[in-house]
Amino acid sequence: MIYLISSQIIEDQYGNQREVATERKVFANEFTVTSNIFFNADAGGLKPSKSFEIYSFEYRNESKLKHNGVVYRIIHTEKRGDKTRILCERVIGNG
Repeated sequence: MIYLISSQIIEDQYGNQREVATERKVFANEFTVTSNIFFNADAGGLKPSKSFEIYSFEYRNESKLKHNGVVYRIIHTEKRGDKTRILCERVIGNG
């Protein structure tokens, strides 16, 4: 199970803006990040650490996800029929 995280900017009555995150729980299959995928992404400056597959209808272009309490940034998605494979890297710091 993962939580897909979407965010939006909310403006209060004084015009102050802040980011508000919303999490949605979806069931996912976890896959190993192969060395080929890792090294190809690393050459582009990315550090993939997790890969998941979910039903395509559940993915709404979220930019982050949470798994086991750890936040990851989604760096690549690939639709495979009725499933979508998500590749992500761990977020360091505030996320």
